[in-house]
Amino acid sequence: MKKKIFIGKVAWITGASSGIGESLVYEFVSRGAEVIASSNDVAGLERVKAGCKNESDMVRCVPFNLDDTSEIGKIAEEQLRLSGKIDYLLNIGGISQRASIEETPLWLDRKIFEINYFGTISLTKAVLPFMIKQKSGHILATSSISGRFGFPLRSAYSASKQALHGFIETLYLENKKFNIRASVIIPGRVRTAISVHALDAYGKEHGKLDEGQAKGLLPKRAAEIIIRGILRNKREILVGKSELLMLHIRRYCPWLFFRIADKINSM
Repeated sequence: MKKKIFIGKVAWITGASSGIGESLVYEFVSRGAEVIASSNDVAGLERVKAGCKNESDMVRCVPFNLDDTSEIGKIAEEQLRLSGKIDYLLNIGGISQRASIEETPLWLDRKIFEINYFGTISLTKAVLPFMIKQKSGHILATSSISGRFGFPLRSAYSASKQALHGFIETLYLENKKFNIRASVIIPGRVRTAISVHALDAYGKEHGKLDEGQAKGLLPKRAAEIIIRGILRNKREILVGKSELLMLHIRRYCPWLFFRIADKINSM
């Protein structure tokens, strides 16, 4: 039995129908939290809710598309009316890419940014005023190790994730006076379907599980690391295995980073 350390708390998790988001739903519910579970996969959300078994009444499924920000404000108002507050906002939902810069049309760059960046900041901006009013809250956004450096076939993905670092760091600096915390989750390789659903140059799904992804950390373990990072108020939560060493190599020995990155299989 896990300690019920989140009793009375409300967590809103996007990307909750699979992967890290799904595992975070289970982790929060098992620790006593009420969870608002969101993604664009209605059936997937209902499956996750059912997976909480006797605690399924602690989960409310709220489907929406991150690339359509027009209704996010209204959705947030309704959820705050129903729950009364949001203690944790975990922006987990996003999409990856498998296409070179040369073959990626501009509309696809915009689509990836709409989902990864504008979808995330739109929901954050909708929830933030309520957290300021309640003088508490923790907002998290999911980046990637390639949100700290460039990587082949990930130009728009990498750029959108790097943009989130600047946003979340500014969010923290502006709002720490209101007792609001802000963190960036930085996953390496986690065994999810992100590579399967990644977009190719035509906007179609890549449709394959990358070899590196298949050997990655299990989503359940990733969720446990994120929970630990939240409790320790870490502003950057690193999630992964040995590939996380690339972050340190890029920072302290950039010439070696470029040599290594040039030899990594990016698929």
